[in-house]
Amino acid sequence: MTPLSVIVITRNEERNIAACLESVQWADEIVVVDAESSDTTVTLARQFTQSIFIEPWKSFSEAKTFAVEKSHHKWILWLDADERVTQELGAEIQSLMGSSPSKAAYSVARRAYFLGRWMKHSGWYPGRVVRLFRKDSASFTTSAVHEGLVVRGTIGELHHDLLHFTDPNLRHYLEKFNRYTTLASEELFKAGRPFRLVDLLIRPPWLFLRMYCFRLGFLDGIPGLILAVLSSAYVFTKYAKLWEIWNSDSSRNR
Repeated sequence: MTPLSVIVITRNEERNIAACLESVQWADEIVVVDAESSDTTVTLARQFTQSIFIEPWKSFSEAKTFAVEKSHHKWILWLDADERVTQELGAEIQSLMGSSPSKAAYSVARRAYFLGRWMKHSGWYPGRVVRLFRKDSASFTTSAVHEGLVVRGTIGELHHDLLHFTDPNLRHYLEKFNRYTTLASEELFKAGRPFRLVDLLIRPPWLFLRMYCFRLGFLDGIPGLILAVLSSAYVFTKYAKLWEIWNSDSSRNR
């Protein structure tokens, strides 16, 4: 049996962390890197593992890279605190670990829940992501938002879904909205991406049409409509903030 480490990074995740870690109790090791939570996240996590590291927040990528470095096994399963491994997915991973996996990494389909409803359409499902990987064959990208893995080798596919309980209410979504749009716009600016008016005029309505109409978001009910509208607003705000950065930067250099 090939041993497996699970890594999770947290900050004020008392609502999620117990259910997340309970879903992977079968793993050989669970490593939690906490960004100085002010709630009971760490206390709850200690019910499932003693490998908890409290570190000042730097970035998603750096926190996850640190978690990988602190893990002791060659194979890593990366989870977010609002995700759950189903019994079926857990059994599939354990079976794979028992047969000497031949790929460098494996992707999994995420069944994401928004406002309590599974977003089966809207372009959110299956939304495959690489989450199971060999430590020596993958590394995290440095993206400020939505960081992923660069895999050196072949990627296989797992057959069962990973559950993702994102944004149980609008307050949760909107609390992330400002922070994430700021990070995304700053990343575009650092990459030298110029602001273009078309980004404000065309991208937001196009995203709404793509999610709600072409990707059948209307079949996801009212949550599907809300998601399409908010996603469009997210894109508008991201590029509006990019304009603001360029405008401020140009003013300083005049």
